[in-house]
Amino acid sequence: MIEPMGLASFSVGKLARAAGRVALDLILPPLCLKCRAPVGEPQSVCATCWSELRFMSAPQCTQCGLPFPHDLGSGVKCGACIAKPPPFAKSRAALAYDDASRDLILGFKHADKLEAAPLFGRWMATAGRDACADADVLVPVPLHWRRLASRRYNQAAILAHALSARAGIPVDTGILLRTKPTPSQGEMPSARARAKNVVRAFAVAETGRAKIAGRNVALVDDVLTTGATVGACAKTLLKAGAASVSVITLARVVRPLSLSL
Repeated sequence: MIEPMGLASFSVGKLARAAGRVALDLILPPLCLKCRAPVGEPQSVCATCWSELRFMSAPQCTQCGLPFPHDLGSGVKCGACIAKPPPFAKSRAALAYDDASRDLILGFKHADKLEAAPLFGRWMATAGRDACADADVLVPVPLHWRRLASRRYNQAAILAHALSARAGIPVDTGILLRTKPTPSQGEMPSARARAKNVVRAFAVAETGRAKIAGRNVALVDDVLTTGATVGACAKTLLKAGAASVSVITLARVVRPLSLSL
């Protein structure tokens, strides 16, 4: 008798939630996260906006994730990674950072549109499947406390928790610290300036060293531009004892391909 009652209770609960969802949609219909047009599901984008977004997938550089125009076979790296290998084992991004994705990402980053986080987490879990496969912990790129106080939230940490919900990998926001209040990378005029801007800007907390010793870390950030920030973070984590560092970002800037085979 207990089991049928449990099933009935479960069914009633599901019906109640479904009814509540219908009532809520009637009062506050779900809107596209990008253009605000009506959509069928909350926390989603409409068909038009979806078609404009450029999702990152194979074929791509096996290390930095730069998309290739043609399939060049497995294990192929782009010219930049061959000439100067980055400190991270691999980097994966869900979207190309371009005109179609810019407003969506900047709204999340600067305009408190955090309702997009679950959708972004799903996209990042798909794009970063191989980077997540061996990861023991997700570590978001930190903000300096002054910037965190003014912005009120760290968008990388929000993305890390959204990714964790999909990938089942724990998040630790206390491992990596930003020790220097550097100007925004967006203000830097060149890749060289970006790299110089984050020199000695990060450190691993003393309590964090034991947490990453011999472990595979997946570093999470919003946008990869030149790779200077995640590169500096990866070097810091590796120096502190991490076995490997991979990078998963919501988006990346896609530059012209340079391939040296």
